[in-house]
Amino acid sequence: MAVSGDTWVREYNEAVKLADDITNMISERSSLPTTGPVAQRHSSAIRRKITILGTRLDSLQSLLSKLPGKQPLTEKEMNRRKEMAENLRSKVNQMASTLNMSNHAIRDSLLGPEINPADAVSRTSGLDNYGVVEQDEDLEKLEGTVMNTKHIALAINEELDLHTRLIDTLDEHVEVTDSRLQVILLSTISFLEL
Repeated sequence: MAVSGDTWVREYNEAVKLADDITNMISERSSLPTTGPVAQRHSSAIRRKITILGTRLDSLQSLLSKLPGKQPLTEKEMNRRKEMAENLRSKVNQMASTLNMSNHAIRDSLLGPEINPADAVSRTSGLDNYGVVEQDEDLEKLEGTVMNTKHIALAINEELDLHTRLIDTLDEHVEVTDSRLQVILLSTISFLEL
């Protein structure tokens, strides 16, 4: 069984709390306007927390492979922890997909509604070979544009992940510095009172 001072259990409990926080934030979205800066900030905060949670889950899986040998876990306990981490990962994936599902309305406003394949066939049935070849060339150009956009989006995503990690590290350092300043301030005040 797990020891009360077990790092993995502490990390897991923190990850569960973060997952609950994200779930609450997703629920709060229904009370916010669908567009505008408030909605964008809220969605960005949710995405940021989902990214942080994903990083924590990676850390949990890494911890499982590096558990200290002082108190080795039984195979049953190791499998239980792996299952707990996998279940939480599944929950994170569901939250991320829920967030992306709401983006379909935005997609339609940018690209227009999807075209019925039957409509596309009826539009091309009257074209001669030149028209079909021209349409194929246009599709190839569109494919290139989509691929370029995909690469740009992936690069932006990587940059955002990096920035999120940097902000989290900075946040941790600020908390440590704040704690130290509080201690210095209290000791200064007590020294001055003497």
